[in-house]
Amino acid sequence: MKKGLFLSLIAAVALLASCNKSLPNPEQISVNPSPLVKVGNKVDAEIVGTFPEKKFAKKGVLTVTPVLKFEGQEVVGEPVTYVGEKAKENGKTVNYKEGGKYRQNCSFDYVPAMHQSELYLRFEAKIGKKVIEIPDLKIADGVIATDELADARDNKSATTPDKFQRVIQELTEADIKFLIQSAELRSKETKSDEVKALQAAIKDAKEAERKEINKIEVSGYASPDGGMDLNEKLAQNRQKAAAKFLQRDLKKNKVENAIESNITAEDWEGFQKAMENSNMQDKDLVLRVLSMYSDPEEREAQIKNLSSVYGTIAEEILPALRRSRLILTTDLIGKSDDEIRELAQNDPAQLSVEELLYAATLTDNKAEQALIYQKAIDQYNDFRAWNSLGQIYLEAGNIAEARRCFGKALEIQPNDPDVNYNAGLAAMADGDLEKAEEFLGKAAGTKGNLNAALGTLYTKKGDYAAAKKAYGENATNNAAVQQILSEDYAAAAKTLANVKEPNATTAYLKAVVAARTNDKAAVLENLKSAIDQDASLKLRAAQDIEFAKFAEEAEFQAIVK
Repeated sequence: MKKGLFLSLIAAVALLASCNKSLPNPEQISVNPSPLVKVGNKVDAEIVGTFPEKKFAKKGVLTVTPVLKFEGQEVVGEPVTYVGEKAKENGKTVNYKEGGKYRQNCSFDYVPAMHQSELYLRFEAKIGKKVIEIPDLKIADGVIATDELADARDNKSATTPDKFQRVIQELTEADIKFLIQSAELRSKETKSDEVKALQAAIKDAKEAERKEINKIEVSGYASPDGGMDLNEKLAQNRQKAAAKFLQRDLKKNKVENAIESNITAEDWEGFQKAMENSNMQDKDLVLRVLSMYSDPEEREAQIKNLSSVYGTIAEEILPALRRSRLILTTDLIGKSDDEIRELAQNDPAQLSVEELLYAATLTDNKAEQALIYQKAIDQYNDFRAWNSLGQIYLEAGNIAEARRCFGKALEIQPNDPDVNYNAGLAAMADGDLEKAEEFLGKAAGTKGNLNAALGTLYTKKGDYAAAKKAYGENATNNAAVQQILSEDYAAAAKTLANVKEPNATTAYLKAVVAARTNDKAAVLENLKSAIDQDASLKLRAAQDIEFAKFAEEAEFQAIVK
């Protein structure tokens, strides 16, 4: 960049008085930045200079228009008109005797073809009715678009995983209740619907092909009234009575599993839950006593002192706690990987959505995965299948299809943080920064690296301070792009040296850092490495103004040709 130079426009102004003067030398022009730089989706520049004393004709009119030319096209910036003291046209007045400051800003919407472009000034000059022809004057080269190397796909997308379990445990429970201070089984309790259902579940687990009994438990309980010794004996006897009853049933069905035994002498936990679920008046008072006292005897004494409610407790709460609990844990054995793989290919209708989603994880072939996810979509329209299919498209660079898939997933689960995160990455990759910011704003809690994604977004928007804060210590290509654009080359070099999975972009960015720090050997070494890994970078390097000072050298040409 040429800083501190002045655009005097001496020639242009002089031509207002005489057509025989020469044009200004481009070295006199101050353009900031020079070369031009893409920031966000804009290419902005400031042109600065002075009108010298006694040069601007009093009846002169000069309109200056920035023009960016590229690939046979041009885009025109906002013109500014300057007028002499006696001119009749509107514009910024320039004093003939004193001259004046010249300052003009220009802004262009960036398109990739501007990668190789030139900034010109176009003049319209006249005195009165006399028009003076002045050729367009080149004042800067452009455009540096290194921010494009910040790739949304450098951030790994977030998977919404299946919930497939090879073994699913099922619990079947039944209570056998006892009278106060008794451990005698009653017929109506052993023939209850709960007990019958548990007995049927034991038989089914014994006979079913894909079921196994994991364990059988019988626990004995006593209500928390009465002495500890009495209650402990009651709990033991109730457990033994229920276990003996259940053992007869196991023997009948030829089930050889042992019965695990447990006892709870004073069931304060059950008491508290029963109180919490009751509609009893003053239950909050009872619960407060439980929270204030931990000693069982003190608790019992305090609750019995609540004469207004204790009678109701004795009638409605305590009887249900005098029990044995029978618990059957059954393992439901799922399909094997081979079975799932075969069905996913030939008969996916036989698979649950969890099995189908799991089937996609049994292959590394992206095409096969995409087919399985499509089957899950066709059968279940599951948002996770849409999300996973979108991930495949995003990784492959098919951004339009990725955005469509993430959009479908969000129609089903609009608040899922992982899908919003992925939709943000896809929108960013598509250049839709406004939508990307909207999606990432809903991605709190995602399994993706939200901070790194926000760093990429801020880099693309040109907010490098916010990007730096978001990236933190992330050592990624994208973080290095932000550091390069912030001219922190030492930090960028360190970041690139610590990228976990360096690729062609890593090497290319190292070459950019080397170019900006005038290290020719490192430029050539890293550019060669980058192009060896990704041949498409050859054209970019040949056109990249980052390497302008090396572009004509034979070693550079040998790499990019």
